[in-house]
Amino acid sequence: MFRTHGMSYTPVVIESKKELNTAFFGGRCDVHVQSTSGLSSARATVAPNPDDYIILPGVYGKDPMGPVVRQDDPQWRDIVAWTVYVMIEAEESGVSSQNVDKMRQSKDPNIARLLGKKGNLGEPLGLDNDWAYRIIKQVGNYGEIFSRNVGMDSPLKLERGINALWTQGGLIYSPPFK
Repeated sequence: MFRTHGMSYTPVVIESKKELNTAFFGGRCDVHVQSTSGLSSARATVAPNPDDYIILPGVYGKDPMGPVVRQDDPQWRDIVAWTVYVMIEAEESGVSSQNVDKMRQSKDPNIARLLGKKGNLGEPLGLDNDWAYRIIKQVGNYGEIFSRNVGMDSPLKLERGINALWTQGGLIYSPPFK
């Protein structure tokens, strides 16, 4: 048994993630610590009664997650990076999968550039000018994707937290589209 900050605890040595989930959800452990996405996944897929478990708010470590590509394909790396930026910029600009067709008529030069009606955003990437429009139309903006896959509309039920746009108190932003 250990004491720290007026609290005592007994560490439990666990050999595998499966054993950890069995120990925690079986009542052998009182606390389960790992990344928020890992906790959410375990709660959604392993917990006998997911609503009986809460994930404490707050950020307790730096564990960035995002797309990964091979190092020897710089064009693909740029396409993947700018695809993420497009989805973030779309959310910040109020463009979604539901309104992208209407927004394509916008007189706002940033939205016109984003949706391929002005400039040649795709050319440096080897893509046509409609590539960003098609991404938003088919999968949505960053907020839609987050909500559907890991957020409140998913079994994981993660809060946006630091994954919110910078304009909403988060850390998410994209470089300018110029």
